[in-house]
Amino acid sequence: MDLRNLDMNLLMPLHALLEERSVSRAAQRLSLSQPALSASLAKLRRLFGDELLVRQGNSYELSPLAVSLRERTWVAVQNMERLFSAQAEFDPSTSDRDFRILGADYAFRIAGRELSLAVSAAAPHARLTFETLSREILEGAPETLRDCDGMILPHGFIGSDRYIDLLDDRWVVVASRDNGELGDELSVDQLASLPWVLAMNRTTSYTPAVRQMQTLGIEPHVEVVTPSFATLPALVAGTRRIGLLQERLARAVADLHGLRILEFPVPIAPIKDAFWWNGLYDSDPGHQWLRGVLQDVAAQFSSDVPSGGA
Repeated sequence: MDLRNLDMNLLMPLHALLEERSVSRAAQRLSLSQPALSASLAKLRRLFGDELLVRQGNSYELSPLAVSLRERTWVAVQNMERLFSAQAEFDPSTSDRDFRILGADYAFRIAGRELSLAVSAAAPHARLTFETLSREILEGAPETLRDCDGMILPHGFIGSDRYIDLLDDRWVVVASRDNGELGDELSVDQLASLPWVLAMNRTTSYTPAVRQMQTLGIEPHVEVVTPSFATLPALVAGTRRIGLLQERLARAVADLHGLRILEFPVPIAPIKDAFWWNGLYDSDPGHQWLRGVLQDVAAQFSSDVPSGGA
C-alpha cells in the first residue's frame, strides 16, 4: 500500500469509532458533526472493504476485522501522539507525557507502586500506563518494544543489551496455614502428591520454574490453572492445594489469604526481572529521564533481596 495515497486524517475517526462503537458518541468525542463522521466511516468502509461497525438492533458491534484493528489503532494513535510531542529537552515538572510500560501482573504488583510514586513526585502531570502482557505480545516482544516505552520481563525473553535490572526474586511454595498435611518443610514426594494451582504464561506452557521441576522428574498434579499470579493465592487459601509464587508477592499477600511460605525442596533458578527498551529511545530525553527513575527504583529493591522462607 502506498502511504502517499492514504488519508491520514482518518486515523482519529477510526480510533474513536472502534472505541465508542457509535457514530454519535464518536462524533461528540472528536467535536465533529454526525454527518462528518458518517462520511469518514463510509470512507473507512471503502478503504478496508468491511463494514467495521455492524448494526445489531439499536446498537453497533465491531466486525471481526474491526476487533483486530482496535488494538493496532490504539497503538498507532499513541505513537502519533508520542511523535508529535517529542521535544529536544524534557522538563518533568511540566511534561504531560504518557509512559506506556508492558509487563506481567506480578511486576506491576511489586514494582508499580514505587515506580508510580517516583514518577508522580518528579513529574506530577505525566501519566504511567501499565499494560498486562498478552500471549501474542509476549511471543513478539522484540517487535512490540518499538510501540511502547518498555517492558518489564525476566531475562531470557528478549536478546538485547538495552535493559536495567529491576528486581531479583526467587520461587517459593505457598500453602494454606490450616493445611494439616504439611510440616515445617516440604518434601519432594509432596511436590508430586499434593494438588497444585499453577499459573500459565502461555496457553500450553507453565512458568519456567515448573518446567525445571519436570526436568527433575517431578510431575505436579495440577488441579487448577490460572493465567494470573495475582489470583493464585486465593485459589490456594483454605484448600489442600499448594502453589508456586514469587517470594516478594507471597510475602505481600500471605497474611491477607492466610498462607504459609515454604522453601522449595529442589534447586530452582532465581528470577531476574529487568526493564527492556528499544534502541529507538536511546536519545529520547523523556525516556532517558524515565530510565533514571527506574534505576533509582531498582536501587531500592537491591537492598531488599529475598533470602529465606517463612
